[in-house]
Amino acid sequence: MWDNILRNTLFGLVILNLTSIGIKKFNPTDMIPETNVKPNTELNKNSVNSRMTYGRFLDYLEMGWIKQVDLYDNSRNAIVEASSPELGNRPQIIRVEIPVGTSQLIQKLKEYNIDFDSHPTEDQNIWITLASNVLLPIIFIAGLFYLFQSSENFPGNSDSSPMNIGKSTARFERRPDTGVVFNDIAGIDEAKAEFEEIVSFLKQPEKYTIVGAKIPKGILLVGPPGTGKTLLAKAIANEADVPFFSVAGSEFVEMFIGIGASRVRDLFKKASENAPCIVFIDEIDAVGRERGAGIGGGNDEREQTLNQLLTEMDGFKENKGVIVVGATNRVDILDSALLRPGRFDRQVTVNLPDRLGRVGILKVHARNKPISDDVSLVQLANRTPGFSGADLANLLNEAAILATRYEKSSITKNEVNEAADRIIGGIAGTPMEDNKNKRLVAYHEVGHAIIGSVLKSHDEVEKITLVPRGGAKGLTWFTPDEDQTLVSRSELLARIIATLGGRAAEQVVFGTPEVTTGASGDLQRVTSLARQMVTRFGMSNIGPIALEDENNGQVFLGANMAVENNDYAESLADRIDDQVCKIINYCEQKSVEIIKDNRVIIDLIVERLLDVETMDGPEFRELLSTYTVLPDKKTLYVSKFS
Repeated sequence: MWDNILRNTLFGLVILNLTSIGIKKFNPTDMIPETNVKPNTELNKNSVNSRMTYGRFLDYLEMGWIKQVDLYDNSRNAIVEASSPELGNRPQIIRVEIPVGTSQLIQKLKEYNIDFDSHPTEDQNIWITLASNVLLPIIFIAGLFYLFQSSENFPGNSDSSPMNIGKSTARFERRPDTGVVFNDIAGIDEAKAEFEEIVSFLKQPEKYTIVGAKIPKGILLVGPPGTGKTLLAKAIANEADVPFFSVAGSEFVEMFIGIGASRVRDLFKKASENAPCIVFIDEIDAVGRERGAGIGGGNDEREQTLNQLLTEMDGFKENKGVIVVGATNRVDILDSALLRPGRFDRQVTVNLPDRLGRVGILKVHARNKPISDDVSLVQLANRTPGFSGADLANLLNEAAILATRYEKSSITKNEVNEAADRIIGGIAGTPMEDNKNKRLVAYHEVGHAIIGSVLKSHDEVEKITLVPRGGAKGLTWFTPDEDQTLVSRSELLARIIATLGGRAAEQVVFGTPEVTTGASGDLQRVTSLARQMVTRFGMSNIGPIALEDENNGQVFLGANMAVENNDYAESLADRIDDQVCKIINYCEQKSVEIIKDNRVIIDLIVERLLDVETMDGPEFRELLSTYTVLPDKKTLYVSKFS
């Protein structure tokens, strides 16, 4: 507190000093003491605010209307006593600003026999002059010296100090206690095993050195956001029991040239003094992006920082006992020199968890939560394919918040399902009134569900709802039996046919003129999927050719901008568009056929859905088995497109 008070006081003194030695703007009222105005008449005080231009003053002078002139401020300003017919032949006191370069004024005053006098500037107090010119500058210099010294003495101010701008901003913990251990990590067992080996190397190095093994210099964690890369870094910091430095990649790059490289040098200098230790650089792509990539070249400051990082990790001077752990979800843009062995010896891929991994993650996050017996974590894991560890943690946290909102002492199945629906579809809106639009949405969603139930290669229906969520007026969820890492051609076709099922139901039930814009999102998905079948997966008559890659069109991922995105002829582009249209038209035809064949069943399910608004998958399949006996998903589409 006293430090802040002293800083504010010094700042005020600096402002006062600058003000006192600055150039003060002229104010005639201030420059002319009231005692210097000749009290010839009472009109002097009454007319003290009147003014006159210098040109008009010369005219008055030539006409003999000027009686007396008093000069102030080194002849820059004058108080003039004048009397003229324009002024009613009464004496008036007028102010005149005299421009620079009028040295002949006094000569003219003598020529016209004008009574004039010059008044010197009033002398300032000697103590004020001393304080302004000597004392305040000394205080200012001493204050600056104190600020620099205090920034070095107080750790909290070291980052903002101009003297320490090139110092590393990494957080240092000699014995870190992050509260995370390896037992708190689930779903990424392969990545965890790699880090457990590093911990073993740090604790028992002789077991590895006896066979000539060297500890890896760098480990790069690669994977989508939320998969647990930073969590692994916290676990290794806690388990290894060695000094730990943590820093974000963006903290190295500054607008001042050389600051980033200086911070890298300082970081590795401190790390070498505390070896063996671990240095964790989160979001390393901020500083490790490929050099020279992008329009107009790279950022010179960032590239200098990267060059310094490359030198420190494996340069002429070897760093012993310093393990660098990096994390990124954009490994494709990293510089190849950074990825080579000797710098990052290992690349550990942290993928999205599979079904068993999701079960393990849910068990970890359910430890400190009162979960009701009707909640099945296995079923919840089956319902959440593609969820990351962060998503699953957020799901259980949302369920706990909902349980608190409903004043329950434990988390039940209802809160878990609602939390999953919120994360997947968005916050629930107000249900629509029972009108034509609600009936149309019901047919749209049941169309999706019926086609998904008929097709052999499609997933099972999880839930149908007419409750608006996000931007959708209704939703139909499908849950796969297992995690699908490889997708067949028949499965892709089944997805397109089922996605077009909503629009097909609108067309069959209400007629083509009544087809709405509700299927716009469905059309975007099927167009993208059909194009990928042609250009990436080789599932068309064009042949097994990859014409586009996964990052096509994403120009900011570090790719060479000189390479065109579409490196094929226009004739081939026309063939691609033709094949995409044929796939979508074929799937639309099959969707309409299935809707027509099951029209009676659709009408019955729609009436039930309008009553309950939300229908679970088991209830939907029970209605299907009640109304008709469907073949065991006999429809399998593997047709060719000519």
